[in-house]
Amino acid sequence: MSHSAPLAEPHAAPPRDSAQSAWPAAIALLVVGVIGLGILFEREVSAAVRIWETNEAYNHCWLIAPIAAWLAWSRRQRLAGLQPAPTPLFALLAIPVGAAWLVAERLGIMEGRQLTALALVLVFVLTVLGWRITRAMAAPLLYLFFLVPFGAFTVPLLQQFTTWFIDIGLDVIGIPHYVDDLIIETPAGTFLVAEACAGLRFLIAALAFGALYALVMFRSPGRRLAVLALAIVVPIVANGFRALGIVVLGSVLGSAEAAAADHIIYGWVFFSIVMLLLIVVGLPFREDHRPDTAPPPPARPMRAPRAAMLAVAALLAGGLASAAPATSLALQQAGARAPERIAVPLPPVEGCDVSADGATLVCGDLTVRAEAVIFPAQATWNVVSAERSRAAGLDDQDLLFSVRVPNGGTWRARQSRDRMQTVAIGLWLNGRPAGGGVRSRAEQAWNSLGGGQGLPVLIAVTIAPQQAEGAFLHAPRQRAVLEALLEAQGQQIAAGASSLSGRNRAPASELVWPGTSRSRG
Repeated sequence: MSHSAPLAEPHAAPPRDSAQSAWPAAIALLVVGVIGLGILFEREVSAAVRIWETNEAYNHCWLIAPIAAWLAWSRRQRLAGLQPAPTPLFALLAIPVGAAWLVAERLGIMEGRQLTALALVLVFVLTVLGWRITRAMAAPLLYLFFLVPFGAFTVPLLQQFTTWFIDIGLDVIGIPHYVDDLIIETPAGTFLVAEACAGLRFLIAALAFGALYALVMFRSPGRRLAVLALAIVVPIVANGFRALGIVVLGSVLGSAEAAAADHIIYGWVFFSIVMLLLIVVGLPFREDHRPDTAPPPPARPMRAPRAAMLAVAALLAGGLASAAPATSLALQQAGARAPERIAVPLPPVEGCDVSADGATLVCGDLTVRAEAVIFPAQATWNVVSAERSRAAGLDDQDLLFSVRVPNGGTWRARQSRDRMQTVAIGLWLNGRPAGGGVRSRAEQAWNSLGGGQGLPVLIAVTIAPQQAEGAFLHAPRQRAVLEALLEAQGQQIAAGASSLSGRNRAPASELVWPGTSRSRG
């Protein structure tokens, strides 16, 4: 009997090059899928990039993707012996996440849209690569959530805390002062706790840095959570000391303007020192010398999945992720039309006369105009918010204040030195004043789905100087004129806005200010 080489067993482990053959196909599908989802959620991506470019609080977001890539590279040993394990069942997670995206889209909450869109990307990764690989790369994947410019809703609370901190600090030091909302008056001058002074930029940057510091230097969940808690509390308190120091410095120098001239630079220097102290405090408790708590490797080498299974998983995850944007597009097309803009007539008040064209009040060297913007019932609140931002402008150095009119709602005013004007915004929905909070957003979301009959109405009252020379001296007078106008005409304006917002889906041709007729010219 002749001797021959033994036959290979039919169930032997595949050779190394065969076992690794699934990675190129999986990576190619991931690249194509992420690009496709980026195109699908282009509005969320472009809105985020625009904020990264224009808002100093989120400039650090440009570093998030490279940091996440470095975290993934530093954990590459976790992938030893692992193969992509496409699991189409995980694609079903896109259904509740997509529903959450649609809710955020109807409510007009861009941060919610961005967070859920990023979550859909992670669902795609989980579906294509499987649970083991996603768990091994959980840290860099979750760190990507810092790409979302969230936290702007905390600015009013941070401003109030900073003002309270300065008030308490000045009481302790013994400097006489008077606090009116966000304005602090001292013998050295007047200080405004503007949006830039709220400390959001320090808080968001510290939180992103604290998360990185916790992931790199610590292993136990308790210590990581402690670092994150400190990354939230320390910058808020530190910003209070920074703002207090500027007011005290103004008292020493005898000039509020001199003390606040470079307060942003002072803030970043102070922030850098605080972060350095946070690092030093955490060093005695570091755990980076301990082995990384990686998931246990598989008991035996994993087989490479078939290309068909990878394709099925990718198509299913991508298809379910696109269901919510497709639904939103259908809703938008069903009632797509631009908002209607009409002039609001302003009867003369004491010290002001109506211009020749009847559309403007002339108050000495100031002009006052009012415009109503009536949105279609299908509009989402983010369209209303975008128009409010366009009308009022967005600058974190602006002075913000409110003017409450009895039976006329609350007007939010923004006084800008750059644009040398004051703009007051009033909102009405379903026949009554709206504040722009969750309730108003939910009511308009219901309207947009056909459940309600009202319309969002925005009234913008703009006060500006006729000449630019010396316009910065007009700021107190602009506020006085605005308050006098709303005191005299606020109820009448509110009645007209309520009438428009309570109409049952009036055609655009019928949307005119109550008591006037549409011109046929």
